[in-house]
Amino acid sequence: MTSQPVGQPPVLNIANVLTGIRLLLVPVFVAALLVEDGTSTGWRLTAFGVFALASFTDSLDGDIARRRGLVTTFGTIADPIADKALTGSALIGLSVLGLVPWWVTVVIMGRELGVTLLRLLVLRHGVIPASRGGKVKTALQTLAIGLYLLPLTDLMDAAGAVDAVRVAVLAAALVLTIATGVDYVLRAVRLRAISPN
Repeated sequence: MTSQPVGQPPVLNIANVLTGIRLLLVPVFVAALLVEDGTSTGWRLTAFGVFALASFTDSLDGDIARRRGLVTTFGTIADPIADKALTGSALIGLSVLGLVPWWVTVVIMGRELGVTLLRLLVLRHGVIPASRGGKVKTALQTLAIGLYLLPLTDLMDAAGAVDAVRVAVLAAALVLTIATGVDYVLRAVRLRAISPN
């Protein structure tokens, strides 16, 4: 039986378990979203609830890992993958339902997958931590997706106002997604420059 290296937190810890739960919630979310081609108010609310719960675990697991000293290599890699799986499945599902344009989904997912790959490629030189802009970007993406998931036009009589708010938040998320993607590339180049080996 092998023991954990001194000073290294165990891989099986509460933060990593929360990341695993988020991954397991992705197919549950997709199934709820696509019931009756997304036309069921009840199932759309269920999909929103699962998405909200999964998103909450995202902010919770990182906070717990940092506060309790439970940051692991597995968590550093698995956490962004779980985030991208949740965000990606939501955007693809909303595009399949015709609620979010496919080009928006392609741009956001291209950036997210590109940054995740970039972080993995420079991992031996060091970890690129999430920037403040990246955290705001994630919050805006989550808010935009939540607004599109909620069947607000079914529940309210202000369809035009709802659509305007959705589009504005999604546009802001898109701009910040691109801007922070460029920032990650620049940070990766600097990281490689100061740690060439």
